[in-house]
Amino acid sequence: MSKMPTKLSSQALLERSKELIASLGRYRLVLFVVLVAALYGLVLTRLNSLINTEPSDDAVTSQVQAARIPHIEPSVINQLQSLKNNSVSVQALFNQQRNNPF
Repeated sequence: MSKMPTKLSSQALLERSKELIASLGRYRLVLFVVLVAALYGLVLTRLNSLINTEPSDDAVTSQVQAARIPHIEPSVINQLQSLKNNSVSVQALFNQQRNNPF
């Protein structure tokens, strides 16, 4: 074993930390790859936990109650029907879109 200094001083700790950093210098790439892989794993784990959480029944109920049901006036519906029936090119578009929506 290496000889440990009996007295811990800031100078001795500073020298020891410099030696440690110098000895780890050749492993910089490996340490960087391990650090990036750890961060990537952490992000994936967090995303997985966020994706798999389901909303509570209370949250769903409150959102359903807050949603407005759209209302179309009957006069607007009648006007659209009359425009559709009067135009041949629009009728062709309606029929084409019904048969092939893409």
